[in-house]
Amino acid sequence: MKKIFLTLAVSFFTITSSQAQKFAYVDTDYILNRMPEFKQAQDKIDALSSDWQKEIEIQYADVEKMYRAYQQEQVLLTNEMKKKREEAIINKENNAKKLQQRYFGPEGELYSKRQELVKPIQDKVHDAIQQLAANNKYQVIFDSSSDLIMLYKNNNLDKSDKVLELMGY
Repeated sequence: MKKIFLTLAVSFFTITSSQAQKFAYVDTDYILNRMPEFKQAQDKIDALSSDWQKEIEIQYADVEKMYRAYQQEQVLLTNEMKKKREEAIINKENNAKKLQQRYFGPEGELYSKRQELVKPIQDKVHDAIQQLAANNKYQVIFDSSSDLIMLYKNNNLDKSDKVLELMGY
């Protein structure tokens, strides 16, 4: 996939090289790490994630305790009592899995919280990059923190600090 993208990028540069094009790059990781509100949002997300993980671990520890107790008492239990205990253990484990999905699933609370806290900051950065591009008539601005491989970069083209300046940092 990277080779295809690189080939397309080289082709794009070759085709458009006959016209004067202005290129620049920014490092969004650098920009975000210089924004106090991003750090605060990240800290809040990390704290929530840690709390939720502890809650899930407690649930799984309870399942483990129930299972160990069941194994120890299994010899003394009737078939009906065994079946009830097994169902209770399975239900407890399923509840723990559901809780884990609710917090950390693809559309879980962590995802929602990240969207709520981080997305507006990312939008702010994106708007500043667009403003920089419009003000300086850049045709293309790359993000050097992404998977795009830059074989060479001239630091004079790095406009990350300009983006921060446009946002008032």
